[in-house]
Amino acid sequence: MVFDVADATAVAAFWAGLLDREVLTEPGGALVPGDEAQVGLRFVTSDTSQLGPRQLHLHLTSTSLEHQQRTVEKALRLGGRHLDVGQAPDDKFVVLADPGGNELCVIEPGNKYLAGTGSLGEVTCDGSPDVGRFWRDALDWPLVLDENGQTAVQSPLGGTKISWDSWDEPPVQPKTARNRQRFDLVTADPASEAERLLSLGATRLADRADRIEMADPDRNEFGLHPA
Repeated sequence: MVFDVADATAVAAFWAGLLDREVLTEPGGALVPGDEAQVGLRFVTSDTSQLGPRQLHLHLTSTSLEHQQRTVEKALRLGGRHLDVGQAPDDKFVVLADPGGNELCVIEPGNKYLAGTGSLGEVTCDGSPDVGRFWRDALDWPLVLDENGQTAVQSPLGGTKISWDSWDEPPVQPKTARNRQRFDLVTADPASEAERLLSLGATRLADRADRIEMADPDRNEFGLHPA
């Protein structure tokens, strides 16, 4: 996952501390690597005033109420803050924002849907069922949810789920600016992979020196990078 933020170093430090990962400095940003079962997070320093609204957030899991409380307290110490998105007083999850304003939820223990996913349990996105099925085919990951306007995929190895929800409304709004959050894919042959993704319903946007820029069927940008 790639996030455009005002201060990539600060936001990467937050997530590395929260997930107990390292930070790798990159030109113009920083990477908090994942592994075969956990999604990696890349932060790019950008002029966020020129970007569109946020369309995804992250779910962190908890093994107990005490673990959930410790995670929330740790996030606040690292520079996070509480965020009101209209949640009810009796909701058991806790909504926070990282130092870049990106929403995250610390999910209560006992959530069966996120059981066994690891600490970064889910990336949940606004989007149509069609885009979830596109990413099923693009990643060759099975659908683990496809009902009531919601879809989700997960690696055959398990770990972080990626989901899309139309929220009972048309999920594709008029495009006014580039998304501030997006996917990056790494492949040995970007040109051939781009052709395959075009056949699945993607759109080719631009060829850059370091990547091919594309968009999924909901017009969300993503990048293809050489391995």
